[in-house]
Amino acid sequence: MKKLSHAEISQNRSTIDSLHLVKKLPVYVLLNSIRSSYNVGSIFRTSDGAMIQKLYLCGYTPTPEKKEVLKTALGSQNSIEWEYVKNPAEVILSLKEKGFKICSLELTDSSIPYYTVQKNDFPLCLVVGNEISGVSQELIDLCDFSIDIPQFGIKQSLNVAVAYGISIFDLRRIYDSV
Repeated sequence: MKKLSHAEISQNRSTIDSLHLVKKLPVYVLLNSIRSSYNVGSIFRTSDGAMIQKLYLCGYTPTPEKKEVLKTALGSQNSIEWEYVKNPAEVILSLKEKGFKICSLELTDSSIPYYTVQKNDFPLCLVVGNEISGVSQELIDLCDFSIDIPQFGIKQSLNVAVAYGISIFDLRRIYDSV
């Protein structure tokens, strides 16, 4: 086993000019009132890694104009389509009309483990909420279902960017499976 150099890794990577050839995951992600610019930048970078369709930044979620978002996004703000929409309910209702299933990443009385999403649940809009209060009940009421990440320690949740990373890459695995 030999560690790959940056040049070797780059040989198999997409470029901004070749992104139109990449098979995108049919997932739109809605970030509602994420307070940390660093979490938002991290979510941009993870979204590039999973190659999602689009990010919606809602509420007071910071946008890539903030230097702290750029610091952790590391250029991925240029490879992921994104849009700022103040009211997240507008995005959800619009995507529902287009046939998307709406899923919150939140602990609810009927949430299912993230790894049990089915291939027929795509196209999907994943709703991710605030670091402290999570996804609001108002938005949960608009969702078709909710997923969670089982916790085995003393804490009940993970950092929002970490939770997003776990769930989005498993959604990619589920969608790409035969």
